[in-house]
Amino acid sequence: MRLLNRLLMLCMMAALLACGFEFGNQSADDSPVNFAQHIAPIIHQNCMPCHRPGAAGPFPLITYQQVRKKAKTIRKVTQSRYMPPWPADPGYVSFIGEKRLSDRDIRLLSRWVEEGCAPGDTSGLLLPEFLEGSMLGRPDWVIHFREPVPLPGDNKDRFMVVKVPFELPFDTFLRAVEYVPGNRRLVHHTNGHIVHYSKDSKKQPMKGPYYAHRDSFPDMDAAFRSINLLNDDGSYPLLTLSAFNYLPGMSPLTYPDGIGGFKIGRSGAFLLNDQHYGPSVRDTSDYSTLNLFFMDKPPVRPLMETQLGSLGISEIVPRFNIPAGTVRSFHTRAMIRSAISMISVNPHMHLLGTTFKAFAVVPSGDTIPLISIPRWDFRWQYTYVFRKPVIIPAGSVVWAFGTFDNRASNPRNPFSPPRDFNESNSSMKTTDEMFQFIFQYLPYQRGDEHIDLEHHPIAKGVSKTAN
Repeated sequence: MRLLNRLLMLCMMAALLACGFEFGNQSADDSPVNFAQHIAPIIHQNCMPCHRPGAAGPFPLITYQQVRKKAKTIRKVTQSRYMPPWPADPGYVSFIGEKRLSDRDIRLLSRWVEEGCAPGDTSGLLLPEFLEGSMLGRPDWVIHFREPVPLPGDNKDRFMVVKVPFELPFDTFLRAVEYVPGNRRLVHHTNGHIVHYSKDSKKQPMKGPYYAHRDSFPDMDAAFRSINLLNDDGSYPLLTLSAFNYLPGMSPLTYPDGIGGFKIGRSGAFLLNDQHYGPSVRDTSDYSTLNLFFMDKPPVRPLMETQLGSLGISEIVPRFNIPAGTVRSFHTRAMIRSAISMISVNPHMHLLGTTFKAFAVVPSGDTIPLISIPRWDFRWQYTYVFRKPVIIPAGSVVWAFGTFDNRASNPRNPFSPPRDFNESNSSMKTTDEMFQFIFQYLPYQRGDEHIDLEHHPIAKGVSKTAN
């Protein structure tokens, strides 16, 4: 009987643990909560990466005093799961670097505020180290814009082409390029390409001008010529497309050795195409930075990218029109002709978007979930990286579904009263609308399903500055 009672007690404890109960004085539900012991680890892991000087957060959350000042706000935004921002549904697909608090963390934050925000013993509290100006670590080389891009205060969106030339002491391979916006309030997005100049094709690659308003020219050729991008004979240099990208909330990506990466010569340029600046009511400027991370060996398997929907390879069904006062849903799809190993996904909509979902249907009829965003938020857009490559067999169809709310009751609707949105108006302006599903992939090779995309070394090096 005694043995039976012990077995019953163990089963009860296991059930309680499975339901989220915790044991021990340090984390018991009835023990006082303090900053040093309970709250600091939560803040430093989940909040401080953005809420620190030089990062995206509007205020720092590092010290006890800083967190105490914002304690009630922190409780409110964490209880509603507004913060940390992670739009993707973790119950549908799990990705690397999920910014989500556990129920226990949320309870501890709430109790800490209710109990008066006790500091605890902060004398031995160690702060995590972050390198200012980078989310990846210490870059091997830093390149700045050659000159600030002026942004007049006329409350208009601007689409620019920006050339960032460089000269290095050696040819090398890039693991990653990290775009760091100088004006975080106005930089909305950029698509970054590498410009490769062959020997003697460009005598003065560093020569300006360095930026131009895209809308000031009849076509992209004229815009590129205006910034001295072409070879001296007027021909196009070789371009590596989409070497890096930036969207609000997006973190730069690195992958295991052998996957991704680019070769660059001693001299060349980065082309920021469709550099989008949001409207400003005062005259200002942007002076952004590119962090370069080198790799020792050439890339074995360069990443490839495909885009469905707006400006992509597949049409949107039905036609992408959203009349004022309506809620409309759309889909787009594309067949995968050869097996691929999908590495990451990047859904994209603007202010009218409300939900997004993507999956693949394999030839047998089974479904492979890719991403679900039940509450779209334009302010937080990520490239979501799978923990392991997702294998999409040949003959599968990738589907994406999106819903858009063009009613006055949508608090993010850019127009009051709402205006009709027609596909012919589609552009990358914030106040227009887009429906895109972008994904990066590798042609499938046997064993890709076992690649661990999460646990790999970040590029490291000695920081240098190239002006």
